[in-house]
Amino acid sequence: MTDSIRPSTRDSLLEAAFGLLSRNPGASLAQVAARAGVGRATLHRHFPSREELIRTLTTLAIAEMDAAVKEACQNVESAADALRRTLEVLIPLGNRHGFLLNESNADDPALTAEFDRLDRETGDLVEACKREGLFDPGVPTPWITEVINALLYTGWESSLRGKTTAQQAVDLAWRTLTRGFGVGHK
Repeated sequence: MTDSIRPSTRDSLLEAAFGLLSRNPGASLAQVAARAGVGRATLHRHFPSREELIRTLTTLAIAEMDAAVKEACQNVESAADALRRTLEVLIPLGNRHGFLLNESNADDPALTAEFDRLDRETGDLVEACKREGLFDPGVPTPWITEVINALLYTGWESSLRGKTTAQQAVDLAWRTLTRGFGVGHK
């Protein structure tokens, strides 16, 4: 027995799928298998269909993101703090977030309900930030929610490509979200 820890084949397949499908939702199962370093037959032993792989990825991404946010926001004192901490933990999970942005799961009522829950929770957080004065109440909540999603993805992409560190991406996302790009002109 060796002391090194190697990811399981299933874990390798999941990571390969997240990496590919977060950027290219049309990537083939053969591409996923190749990226994981296994054959298609091995992929199909773990995930008999593309739908099963997508369902597993969606469920896992939501669970990982929920767990990260719950842990990060345990002792927050404000909605603004919760939002900042959410950015801090979700930007490194950008391939999960990117994957979820590309998936509709319209044919699966349970997953559709999960997406609706995520949207509601983000909207509730934005509304709390508005009440604290972080965001202009005149800006529609769905707009701010979409901007948050875009910043999460952009922050992940930027750090993945080496243009920023993950922390710089968080700082820039926060600055963009709370102050925009302007210098105070209206």
